[in-house]
Amino acid sequence: MSTEAQIKSTSSTPAPSNSITSPMEGSLKSLMDIASLIETGSCKKEVFHIARAVRLTNSLKKKLAEPNLLQAFLDFALSPRSELHNRLSGFLDHQGGELGMEADSATSAPAKRVSPELKIYCYLLMLLFLIDQNRYNEAKAFSSAAVVRVENLSRGAVETAGVLASRVYFYYSYIHEVIDDLAEIRWDLLHLLTISTLHHDDLGQEALLNLLLRNYLHYNFYDQAEKLRSKALRFQSHTIQQVCRYLFYLGKIRTIQLKYKDARESLLHAARKAPVAAHGFRILCSKWAVLVHLLLGEIPERTIFKQSGMERALRPYFMLTNAVRIGDLELFRNVAEDLAGFFGSDKTYNLIVRLRHNVIRTGLRKISISYSRISLADVAEKLKLDSANPVADVESITAKAIRDGAIHAILDHANGWMVSKDTGDIYSTAKPLSVFSSRIAFCLNLHNDAVKALRFPPKTQEEKDSDDYWRESQVLDEEIAREFMDEDETYF
Repeated sequence: MSTEAQIKSTSSTPAPSNSITSPMEGSLKSLMDIASLIETGSCKKEVFHIARAVRLTNSLKKKLAEPNLLQAFLDFALSPRSELHNRLSGFLDHQGGELGMEADSATSAPAKRVSPELKIYCYLLMLLFLIDQNRYNEAKAFSSAAVVRVENLSRGAVETAGVLASRVYFYYSYIHEVIDDLAEIRWDLLHLLTISTLHHDDLGQEALLNLLLRNYLHYNFYDQAEKLRSKALRFQSHTIQQVCRYLFYLGKIRTIQLKYKDARESLLHAARKAPVAAHGFRILCSKWAVLVHLLLGEIPERTIFKQSGMERALRPYFMLTNAVRIGDLELFRNVAEDLAGFFGSDKTYNLIVRLRHNVIRTGLRKISISYSRISLADVAEKLKLDSANPVADVESITAKAIRDGAIHAILDHANGWMVSKDTGDIYSTAKPLSVFSSRIAFCLNLHNDAVKALRFPPKTQEEKDSDDYWRESQVLDEEIAREFMDEDETYF
């Protein structure tokens, strides 16, 4: 008797009284429905059933910490006294107490034909349970066993089990990151990426590629991350979560490589594509985007710091932006020193050190606008340089700023002066053309992304006007947003 058939007959069979308490009956029924979806997807070879099962599981995460609930589901989904059933139940027996169904019913139940996808799902539930219980040492060994189980899947089951496998990879990496042992699994992830590529498993490829990028960036191996990213095979992304993560990691790599324009584009796309519910991820993107704007010599708009729920998290970066905007080197130095711990936890302190030169240039630009002629000694005093020979440093900084076109002035080395020149008409240059071109390109990209995100309308007008259609669409949107929010809380 298959698991799917058993699910259909469950409604007429009452659950044992000592298995689970009545408040958990709804959760158990939900898990049974999820198992039915997985079995349907496995039989029909339709991935969207299993993807929906994973999304529904995210709404039950907080209830999966109850051992009785998991034991009852394992007794229902797996063959009693089977090797997998005994192994998974062993982690629940660690909690003690009455667990699972009655022994008589377990021993007398017939053997079940369990699909490989459902077995992987049971592994996934147990991983969530161990993580929730903070049993990371056990979770580490168990996640390795789950990865081996996924690796040994048959070629036919790889396509339908790809969604579940990507979740197993995610928690496999997360557990090792919590115990600060990411370097140990790097070669395993590379091996899994090779297997996913050979099996044409796009879901596994995009998940493993992002996990490897995160692994390299965790240890500041930016060159290795860029080499992997550039040599990885191109494939069509299937989930918005993985797309946003990839764009964010790409933005970080481009920032370190001093390719600030590319970094800004990637970070803004990641923040724009992320759902509103992904609060922590959007905050992280905003922090890096603010720094990239400053490194480009631009001042971010105040609305970035006034976004709902982000004001407190972005407050240090607002203070930093204010110091760069007014060109006050002493204020910038105080902010950087006072909030060094905060910037260090965000791994952005090295980027903030680069901003010192931008602060000096901003102050120098203001001085050149305010004075037609000023001595270099006065410029050094106004900029409050803390070097041994400030006048010589100011002269070299001013010469470089003039060469780069940051200020319009000339240096009188004999008299030690900086003489400002009249500012020309900016509309006689090519700068307005480049600004308009960038804005047009942004609008075209936004239009193309909107077209790609369009969904096919219903076939008939009656279906379109039905309440069930719009209700299902709203539920699907909420499930996708909740999935991203749960991953966001876990990872970021």
